[in-house]
Amino acid sequence: MQPHISPRIPVMTTMDPPPGFVVEKVLGSCWGITVRSRSVVGTMCAGCQTFFGGEITALTELANDARTQAMKRLEEHAVALGADAVLMMRFDSGELMQNTNEIVAYGTAVKLSPKLS
Repeated sequence: MQPHISPRIPVMTTMDPPPGFVVEKVLGSCWGITVRSRSVVGTMCAGCQTFFGGEITALTELANDARTQAMKRLEEHAVALGADAVLMMRFDSGELMQNTNEIVAYGTAVKLSPKLS
């Protein structure tokens, strides 16, 4: 039985092709970007949490939402390129201005085919 590849990106990996597949064609770089800002209220709440130590939940939620959106956009870009997988996926982030961060998910869009034994 051959593995099934759905029309959406079935594989986003930080490694080489998944077991049972080979790269048929490299389509190029793909990425998803989002820029997020922290609200004044959120920044104040996060500041209050630093007094007590531990996880700063407001910032954790912001970071998680931003990465999720960047990955969704990465997938959309890869699908637009005709990819059925993204290999060597990574995240990067940077501050664009005070309280504003850019989050980028990027990788290599590829076409996979089942490995012949």
